[in-house]
Amino acid sequence: MAEEKKWVRLVTAKTPTNIAVIKYWGKRDEALILAINDSISVTLDPNHLCTTTTVAVSPAFQQDRMWLNGKEISLAGDRYQNCLREIRKRACDVEEEDKGIKIAKKDWESLHVHIASYNNFPTAAGLASSAAGLACLAKLMNVKEDQGQLSAIARQGSGSACRSLYGGFVKWIMGNSEDGSDSLAVQVTDEKHWDDLVILIAVVSSRQKETSSTSGMRESVETSLLLKHRAQEIVPKRIIQMEEAIKTKDFPAFARLACADSNQFHAVCLDTTPPIFYMNDTSHRIISIVEKWNLAEGTPQVAYTFDAGPNAVLIARDRKAASLLLQRMLFYFPPGAGADLNSYVLGDESILQDAGIKEMKDVESLPYPPELKDTNSIQKYAGDVSYFICTRPGQGPVVLSDESQALLNPNTGLPK
Repeated sequence: MAEEKKWVRLVTAKTPTNIAVIKYWGKRDEALILAINDSISVTLDPNHLCTTTTVAVSPAFQQDRMWLNGKEISLAGDRYQNCLREIRKRACDVEEEDKGIKIAKKDWESLHVHIASYNNFPTAAGLASSAAGLACLAKLMNVKEDQGQLSAIARQGSGSACRSLYGGFVKWIMGNSEDGSDSLAVQVTDEKHWDDLVILIAVVSSRQKETSSTSGMRESVETSLLLKHRAQEIVPKRIIQMEEAIKTKDFPAFARLACADSNQFHAVCLDTTPPIFYMNDTSHRIISIVEKWNLAEGTPQVAYTFDAGPNAVLIARDRKAASLLLQRMLFYFPPGAGADLNSYVLGDESILQDAGIKEMKDVESLPYPPELKDTNSIQKYAGDVSYFICTRPGQGPVVLSDESQALLNPNTGLPK
């Protein structure tokens, strides 16, 4: 290894978040994070929802360190240590002649890393975000493993994170092996396969959850009879049906399965002792609005799914349905007083144009949705949604070559 202790090697990547349409809830092994059932998710466009992560290595670093959204956090937990240990085991030789960097495989055991991550969406509010870092570490250490094997390492940091190593629709196979070697993610279809879909996320609350997913799962496994039935009898059939619906682009079947699975997941939470409440009144109102509209249309226009939080993920069958969905959401949940439309609808703002909305007065003049024609009184809930994010199915992690996008200083390896 180079004697010179001044060099710093950096890698930056943008890692997407994902939303499960068939849920993972419950572990059969807490330490290895092995699920009690398979799950399927959709990866969201990293241009709209992503974690940007920079990892650095230098012989000058005294210890492994990590910063999340600018705040240093401890790396003492087993999950971080397991991921770092497994990735170091697989590290290979690295040489950058122009920078005088030469790292032999054996050197990685004694070298320390710095990790900085920034999420452009609420953390710990029910949006799966923890895939950050692994793609960077693999690139940094010249790891040769394929994505499937890397997903098995990512799983040990966060179960749902393993699905973010692929774009499009992704299945996390629970596996049967006690060592977890067959518990990994595989791509069902890529992000281009079903590119008609448009996804609208209603961020109801960005507050941290009262019950973390980890403790919630543990309590459900210990106390919910419904969870046992779900894992053994319901999910295996749904996985097969959902894969078929995705591959054939059968939106009615997709919507029916996604909505039913989301509702059953939250029923499991209620069946837990003590009961767990992730959704709130606004979440329930959004479900009611979507169900009424789908019923009035005679065929589903939108699927809804809620992870371990109150935020609604609404998947529209195409851009036309997405524009009508946005109209409905803004009709019921207009921005609060003094809010700016540009900070209320984020991501793919072209959906606003599709919906015929250019400024706040267009929101105020939105017509009653047709399915409400026989309703005498309409209640609106201004300010109950913090903001909306418009997005679509997207690709997996992308390594960024532009050093200006790095979160760590290339000279010191510390946050900029």
